[in-house]
Amino acid sequence: MDKKELTEYREVVAFDQGQVKPSLEPLVTERYLKIKLNGEEVVRLASSPHAGRELAAGYLISEGIIEPSGQLLSLTESKDDGVDIVIEGQPGNYTESIKTINTCIGRGYGVLKPLMKQPPGQGLFTPGQLLAIISELDEKSYTFKKTGGVHSAGLGGPEGLIKRFEDIGRHNAVDKVFGYAFLNKIPLHDKCLVLSGRVAFEILQKAAYNRIPFILSRSAPTLLTVDRARELGITVVGFARGERFNVYSHPERVCFG
Repeated sequence: MDKKELTEYREVVAFDQGQVKPSLEPLVTERYLKIKLNGEEVVRLASSPHAGRELAAGYLISEGIIEPSGQLLSLTESKDDGVDIVIEGQPGNYTESIKTINTCIGRGYGVLKPLMKQPPGQGLFTPGQLLAIISELDEKSYTFKKTGGVHSAGLGGPEGLIKRFEDIGRHNAVDKVFGYAFLNKIPLHDKCLVLSGRVAFEILQKAAYNRIPFILSRSAPTLLTVDRARELGITVVGFARGERFNVYSHPERVCFG
């Protein structure tokens, strides 16, 4: 697929310390990604124009349409902002009408889907490892530093940040992480989902569907997220900044020494 830029420049009128002047500013680009599964179009996602393969696979897993352990037969990306995925067997339930999902409205869940129970775990990360991972995510969030218009998400392990994605939609950035893990057959039982923003319940649900036991964010979780994470056995660490963080659920996965 032709490479598309994450940003383009436009002239704006800038007001700065009492002065009005023209300025050339970077703006994030966006597209609608059309995802087909076994020949049928499932959804159109407003997203940043990169990592379409990872976004398509991650979205279908995070929505419960395909299983993380499912057999992928083929995945092709077209030049007209489309991804075609073929899996073995029948996909899970989804609405027959094509959904168009904009970044501002999230996923628009009606009835929440059942979550997967997570097994208890012990000591996956030290405080130093967690702070190093979140610091690396911040340092490498290049498009955010340039525009302030995207969200970041990544996959972390004891050795550091494994992979990072940016997108205009925070759900998309998370789906890209899980799609990357799925396509590269990376086990998630000892990894963490790393976020730049708020840990909303929809993000927890994605983590549960993908069987990842740990969420690390530089921002805060919601009350519903914390309460359900405690029930599900998922560790949530928030406000990870500088030399501090809060552990909101299942602190046994953090090796405090």
